[in-house]
Amino acid sequence: MYRPSMIRLALLATILMAQGRAQAADLTVRQVTEALVRARSDQPSDFSRKDLSFLDLSDLDFKRANLAGANLYGADLSNANLSGANLSGATLDHVTIIRTNFAGATLSGASVYAPAAFSSLAPMRTEAPNFAGADLSGARITARLSQSEMSNANFAHAHMGIARDQLKTAVRNDLSGSNLAGADFSGADLTEVIFAFATLSAANFSGANLRRADLSRADLTGANLAGADLTEADLDGTVLKDAKNVDQAKHLDTARHRDRAIY
Repeated sequence: MYRPSMIRLALLATILMAQGRAQAADLTVRQVTEALVRARSDQPSDFSRKDLSFLDLSDLDFKRANLAGANLYGADLSNANLSGANLSGATLDHVTIIRTNFAGATLSGASVYAPAAFSSLAPMRTEAPNFAGADLSGARITARLSQSEMSNANFAHAHMGIARDQLKTAVRNDLSGSNLAGADFSGADLTEVIFAFATLSAANFSGANLRRADLSRADLTGANLAGADLTEADLDGTVLKDAKNVDQAKHLDTARHRDRAIY
């Protein structure tokens, strides 16, 4: 059990680490801004593998910049336009992404741990980031992204299962109320992910791990469930009209409230 003194020491260590990493950034905010101003549509800025940790990059238009492998740990990306940008393999842990536009961006293999997507504990759709059409295949994600726009996003083989924070407390991905119509979750680890009230029409869950996932009141009309593991998933009020390959889903008989699903 953690004592208050231990928690204070952990917080102090986090602050000191943040201060140290802020000084270690490869570029200043001004240098990043100047590079973006010089960028052309045929020659976007190249920040690949750069350390941009803890920088205030809010409101910037990255103009499809190359940020592959970049370290954006703790950076403020509020209102930034990263649509079409290459963020493959980038570190986006503890970033601020209020109203950030990732539409069509490539985030394959990226790490997205505990981002701040809202200014308060109550998620608001007007503050939620936009991941429509983004490629998050193979990404490691632990985030509260309720109410987000994620239609047609690619989460194939993403790692979104339950994680633990620094105090070993269980942390679940929360995508409740999000628009995930047409999203690809094939082969993804979605253990205990919260999809309550989400729009998942025509989503692809083939081979996905949905063990103990919360799908209550979610709309899975026309979704593909071939080989999906539904062990103890919550199907209370889940809409499964015209869902494909339901008979091929694994352990559907163990799903909670399966008698309340809507076919």
